[in-house]
Amino acid sequence: MTRKLPLGMLIDLAHTQTDDAARRLGALQNAHLDASQKLDLLLQYRQDYHDQLDALMRDGLPSSQWRNYRSFLGTLDNAIEQQRAIAAQAGTRLDHGRDDWQQQRRRLSSFDTLAERVRMQELMAEAKREQRDSDERAARKFFDRASHPTL
Repeated sequence: MTRKLPLGMLIDLAHTQTDDAARRLGALQNAHLDASQKLDLLLQYRQDYHDQLDALMRDGLPSSQWRNYRSFLGTLDNAIEQQRAIAAQAGTRLDHGRDDWQQQRRRLSSFDTLAERVRMQELMAEAKREQRDSDERAARKFFDRASHPTL
């Protein structure tokens, strides 16, 4: 048996879920930015190290030092590929988080629209009741005057 929640509680819950999705999205954006910045730093460090190797090779570099540089560049290349994978995963998670946040916002908007419709129906029903009451009072006054004419 499912329990129906009042519309106000559903709206509050949707607000909470939307806020939670927004916080998650913020954290995912920070993680993506962090991963991208780390990748950029690794790429820049690799470029600097490669430029340093080129300069040393122009002046003549012993083969043992050249192997050490090449080995370290290989290690940097591996780290760069790992960081690219991390940045790509962070981007994918960010996309999913953005989708979740947008879905929660649409859901909240739907509840808000429904609440507005209910409010408008209630206002219209109240206006009809007031009009009916007013008409009844006017009719009673009319009949009271008609049945008790003043001389």
